[in-house]
Amino acid sequence: MLKSKTFLKKTRAGGVMKIVREHYLRDDIGCGAPGCAACGGAHEGPVLEPQPLDPESSLCPQPHYLLPDTNVLLHQIVTVWRPGTRASVASSLRPPGSLETYVEQKQGENSNDRNDRAIRVAAKWYNEHLKKISAENQLQVIFITNDRKNKEKAIEEGIPAFTCEEYVKSLTANPELIDRLACLSEEGNEIESGKIIFSEHLPLSKLQQGIKSGTYLQGTFRASRENYLEATVWVHGDAEENKEIILQGLKNLNRAIHEDIVAVELLPKNQWVAPSSVVLHDEGQNEDDVEKEEETERILKTAVNEKMLKPTGRVVGIIKRNWRPYCGMLSKSDIKESRRHLFTPADKRIPRIRIETRQASVLEGQRIIVAIDGWPRNSRYPNGHFVKNLGEVGDKETETEVLLLEHDVPHQPFSQAVLSFLPKMPWSITEQDMKNREDLRHLCVCSVDPPGCTDIDDALHCRELENGNLEVGVHIADVSHFIRPGNALDQESARRGTTVYLCEKRIDMVPELLSSNLCSLRCNVDRLAFSCIWEMNHNAEILKTRFTKSAINSKASLTYAEAQMRIDSAAMNDDITISLRGLNKLAKILKKRRIEKGALTLSSPEVRFHMDSETHDPIDLQTKELRETNSMVEEFMLLANISVAKKIHEEFSEHALLRKHPAPPPSNYEILVKAAKSKNLEIKTDTAKSLADSLDRADSPLFPYLNTLLRILATRCMMQAVYFCSGMDNDFHHYGLASPIYTHFTSPIRRYADIIVHRLLAVAIGADSTYPELTDKHKLAELCKNLNFRHKMAQYAQRASVAFHTQLFFKSKGIVSEEAYILFVKKNAIVVLIPKYGLEGTVFFEEKDKPKPRLIYDDEIPSLKIEGTVFHIFDKVKVKIMLDSSNLQHQKIRMSLVEPQIPGISVPIDTSNVDMNEPEKKKTKLEK
Repeated sequence: MLKSKTFLKKTRAGGVMKIVREHYLRDDIGCGAPGCAACGGAHEGPVLEPQPLDPESSLCPQPHYLLPDTNVLLHQIVTVWRPGTRASVASSLRPPGSLETYVEQKQGENSNDRNDRAIRVAAKWYNEHLKKISAENQLQVIFITNDRKNKEKAIEEGIPAFTCEEYVKSLTANPELIDRLACLSEEGNEIESGKIIFSEHLPLSKLQQGIKSGTYLQGTFRASRENYLEATVWVHGDAEENKEIILQGLKNLNRAIHEDIVAVELLPKNQWVAPSSVVLHDEGQNEDDVEKEEETERILKTAVNEKMLKPTGRVVGIIKRNWRPYCGMLSKSDIKESRRHLFTPADKRIPRIRIETRQASVLEGQRIIVAIDGWPRNSRYPNGHFVKNLGEVGDKETETEVLLLEHDVPHQPFSQAVLSFLPKMPWSITEQDMKNREDLRHLCVCSVDPPGCTDIDDALHCRELENGNLEVGVHIADVSHFIRPGNALDQESARRGTTVYLCEKRIDMVPELLSSNLCSLRCNVDRLAFSCIWEMNHNAEILKTRFTKSAINSKASLTYAEAQMRIDSAAMNDDITISLRGLNKLAKILKKRRIEKGALTLSSPEVRFHMDSETHDPIDLQTKELRETNSMVEEFMLLANISVAKKIHEEFSEHALLRKHPAPPPSNYEILVKAAKSKNLEIKTDTAKSLADSLDRADSPLFPYLNTLLRILATRCMMQAVYFCSGMDNDFHHYGLASPIYTHFTSPIRRYADIIVHRLLAVAIGADSTYPELTDKHKLAELCKNLNFRHKMAQYAQRASVAFHTQLFFKSKGIVSEEAYILFVKKNAIVVLIPKYGLEGTVFFEEKDKPKPRLIYDDEIPSLKIEGTVFHIFDKVKVKIMLDSSNLQHQKIRMSLVEPQIPGISVPIDTSNVDMNEPEKKKTKLEK
């Protein structure tokens, strides 16, 4: 024992309590070096390498261990030292609480200085101790610190010490590691002569004070994809007023980056602005040309109707940075031999990042990862450092990796710890499995899915009962039987949240043994299921509902087309076909009834690629065809989800996992109402029912595609549907389905929410036992937050995958001209939809280095007048489609107007002035 301290403390009850504090030091902690006789068998946990690999350092040529201080560890270790680096980091060093290395804080010494001294004492002790083990090898411990005073004191005490930069630069065998050095501080990177561009961020204490007093508002910063000079801040809290604040202009954005938590100050009302209709991408190469930026900002500030003005503010400070490593490409500097270059992230919401690298010529044309280190006040862009090279731009594997990383999709192979909880093969249903389970293997059950589907979640049956009524069953894979609460498999599934479907790849939520085999309801094999069974009359009215765990044996795995063919074929009258016809008849009645209640039938163009069997490149692109059978399956899935939602909410009113779809605010519908008005149609949006009826009536015999366009536009007006815990919310309504309550039960192989719902339902019917987390509404709310995030990211990743494969398709297809319809009208562009391909794109009317046409934008109608030709939403145009590879980083489908003919704007159909696959030649700085 080092020391003992005794003192008396008065308790709340008025008594006196004696408190004794004793400070012990351990003498049984080993040094971590294998084979050390002095420490004996006192080693616990990880040990140091017996012989450190020679790191070929010009500063310390002999073998050595590294002892980094805490700040180096926090800022550098992740990016500089990695598996394969030829230097050993002493990860199990002797802690300062052991007998020989304990350091007492001196009088007048602050805790930071005491900690610095403790690390120096540990380094000195190690160097003395290692001499005893290996006098001939001269093993050393090198102290790494970026603290100048600490380094000086270490050298005075005879400890070999270097800054991180000095040491990394001395590694002759790994010169590329220099690029991975993080910038030490924002101040250290400021160029002395640099002009101050941004105002200073206020310290956290002042921000918290201001938020408390209401001077500042706290929220999440969301950058715009369309306009790099605009962002919105979603204010945290329940206040309805000023929920969304607009920021416009570089100085008001004040170095905030997408998803940062920021403090904003509202500007006076006379400085409020309207959301910009201009599409602006940051394409400047000169990183400090701020004057041009200010000129661009003036374009945003055009006269607008006062009703359009929104609360506007400026960022005064950053509460929490939410930076992550970013994927993108290097925009090599035009200055020869320059080490400073700009990195352009793949995500257009992230600003360009300035990095220093000696490998620019190697990294050009590659997808790389870069991390941000800081953003000084006098720099147009943040500073960062190179982390990793992913591969060549355009390579399918590389681009898939980029889109998975950018959308934060967990896609690493499942770990051994996760796989260890899978059932052992060969697997079969045991007597134990049949406890609390009905045997329904005799029923004529079948599944209907898209072609090539291997993760079959659901199967259906329909049969006539003796009393003349119909029995209809929805049978869902019993995934919760295999994934037990709290184990590694369950934790990993919860983290992933959802399966992500890309054009050529599926990122499974659960390992393949479950997703494509044991849980997949394939035909002619026994499978465990969770069944929802209704007794209905022939008018699809539910008379009885029951839920049971079951065992089933599917009699057929059909595609939508095969099921449709059976229903339509007069020659087929087997049990499966009779069951399908019964289901289809009931589904039509259910759908009609649902639509009468106000359920929305919206539209979004979905595309399907036909792949070359050898190269796996897309050779054809079509919009997906929907059949009656798609609708049939959908109706019964919706019915099962609603029935289960009612049951689990009855049993667990405070902690049922439900799904809601909030009604959009009236402002969301403005674009839809205006667009319909321009075609002399009225769309009512006061309720879902009035919207559905308006859409049904909005027909034009001369323009049959108009109704589809209106439904596509209506989809864009909708809010995102979200998971929530019933005890944390009182609005359960699902707007799109016009249902008072809803959940997800029917896809547990690909959605974790459904697994939780299965567990709740199993407890409700007495088929399984509960566990603490299942009835903890706060934990459930936290889980819902992750599921909503994962679900949203999966959707974005899927869209990005479609966009990439569309580019591949048009790369091989060349230039094509197609009919298109205008979806949106912007100040300098029109957004069009090409029905043939289900493809959306922007036709710009202002191009760099070309004379600007006369553009008159009217937000009220909305319309855009170009040189005398007026464009309205839903107008039919003809566009030329080609792949524009002039910007390798953001290769894109480029669209140009063919018809109507506008001199200087429209392009001829067959020829193109520019070879779109030829990257643009950069101008040198001297030409500017």
